[in-house]
Amino acid sequence: MATNANKPGFFSRRVTKGATIGAALLFFILGIIFWGGFNTAMEATNTLEFCTSCHEMEENVYQEYKPTIHHSNRSGVRAVCSDCHVPKPWIHKMVRKIQASNEVLHKILGTIDTPEKFNKKRLTLAKHVWKAMKETDSRECRNCHNFESMNPVFQKPRARKQHLNAFKTGQTCIDCHKGIAHKDIRDQLTDEELEELEKPNPKFIREVPDMYLAGLKKIEAEEKKAKEKEAQEKAKAKEKAKKQKMLAEEKTKKRIDEAVKIALAKASQEAAKNTTAVASVGNKESNETPKQAIAQTSPSSPASAGSLNVNWDNAPSREITLFYPGQASMEWVLNGRDHGGARPFTKMHDRCFNCHDKETADMGQKIVTGEKLEPKETLIPGKRGSIAVNVQASHDADNLYMRFEWENSEHTPAPFVDGGKMDPYNQMKLAIMFANDDVKYADQAGCWGTCHHDLKNMPDTPKDQEVLKYITESRTKIEIKGRRGKKRGGWDKRKDDAAIAEEMKLGHFMDIVRYKAGEKKSEDGYVLADRVMEGGQGSTFTAKLEGGNWVVEMKRKLKSDKPGDLSMDLDKLYNFGFAIHDDYANARFHHVSLGYRLGFDNEEAEVNATKQ
Repeated sequence: MATNANKPGFFSRRVTKGATIGAALLFFILGIIFWGGFNTAMEATNTLEFCTSCHEMEENVYQEYKPTIHHSNRSGVRAVCSDCHVPKPWIHKMVRKIQASNEVLHKILGTIDTPEKFNKKRLTLAKHVWKAMKETDSRECRNCHNFESMNPVFQKPRARKQHLNAFKTGQTCIDCHKGIAHKDIRDQLTDEELEELEKPNPKFIREVPDMYLAGLKKIEAEEKKAKEKEAQEKAKAKEKAKKQKMLAEEKTKKRIDEAVKIALAKASQEAAKNTTAVASVGNKESNETPKQAIAQTSPSSPASAGSLNVNWDNAPSREITLFYPGQASMEWVLNGRDHGGARPFTKMHDRCFNCHDKETADMGQKIVTGEKLEPKETLIPGKRGSIAVNVQASHDADNLYMRFEWENSEHTPAPFVDGGKMDPYNQMKLAIMFANDDVKYADQAGCWGTCHHDLKNMPDTPKDQEVLKYITESRTKIEIKGRRGKKRGGWDKRKDDAAIAEEMKLGHFMDIVRYKAGEKKSEDGYVLADRVMEGGQGSTFTAKLEGGNWVVEMKRKLKSDKPGDLSMDLDKLYNFGFAIHDDYANARFHHVSLGYRLGFDNEEAEVNATKQ
């Protein structure tokens, strides 16, 4: 019988496979110490201080990272290197740490120990990161960001549209967001590499979250409310201006009446003094009474001042901001290496309007200052980046009427032109283009489809050859990407005359009308194989510069049988865009609009022509 003296102690008791409790406890404690030390050491390698402790990183990517929103932002939340480059899941984290041993080797070898060496390897290093993020559906981005948690209420229109596309097509963060923490070298990829890297992956398609859809509905409601409020404020402003005008007219009439009264009284006094002399003047020299003579010197009526006699009081107005486009061509729009919105434009048939309508002023400022799309040789110091234009449209049974009003600008001489004025005869020119949906790109980009990379003052303009505006339908091919040194555009790929005539029959043209203020001349033509500024039905323009603002009115017939004229039906929508050459500008040095939809008594139209 066992006694208490022979009974093993608690820590000497055996548990599993002959191991004692004491030994198990010792190993457990040692395991905690080992794991704690291992984990502490591993996490130490995830800190910003560790990652930037070598000059390879400190002198290169760290300097690029510091000015970005991931380092400093309004929320105060900083994303450090490991947030983007080290996975959170343990297994993936261990794999990444093992891979890091290769980086240690290259540190020893001095592969990228100078900025010059680093820049030579930069694209290769970036490709590795982009590839890994693409394969994992941008897993590390989701350490902080999540599609399902995004609220479109706080996003810009372009971001809302792009993220909605991403849900539906299977795009991931890295497809669009390269270069957000370091130097953007996306443009160094070949077109083939870019297409492969950024194409959607069906595996990443997600259901659009209810929260996101609810946010979109909220935005639509808010925008509708804001539009109604704006319309009400404009109506009040119009009513106020109308009353002020009536009061001014009454005061003017009162002054004229008083002047006539005084003149008549004076004339009566003179008549009393010299009846014979007055009679002689009245019978022999003039058949006019003094009252009639005074009435003929009164101020001109609005009609004689150049008005089309259109009542604009009931015509809704829309402010459209034109922007300075620089060397942005249709080929630039369609090329993903240049334009991040190329895929939504070509694959999703998005409109430029969807993404950019509310940011044209910012775009114009970046371009006019040379930050994008304008070479330094053609910068115009002080030139404004955008023009806010108040646009109204109206119609009767036979005609379309449009009114444009915008603020004039001070002269900013172009330093690359003798005298500073590109078109010294015309301080202002206004050009408007119309098209139906049969013209390629017209429904997405308005008149932008007529602007190409090989036009005058554009990057690929041919030597000793002036290329006028044209549209895609007039060419057998247009080079978009400029691969292997090819010039972009299609100036030398014009179809033959018979094919062009057939395109005209099909209605494949842009109807263009233009007014030149200095020459007081209107032109009516079309764009197909070239820009032809004659042959149309003709449009009537009036223009005046008053109170620092240009006011231009246009009248054109709805129906025409002239080649290159677009006949309009009141139950359809049409595409239009317009450009203003202000300050004696010429060629591409103008301000242009995005493409908009013009309708007749149609609330769905972005510019609604209401009946007179």
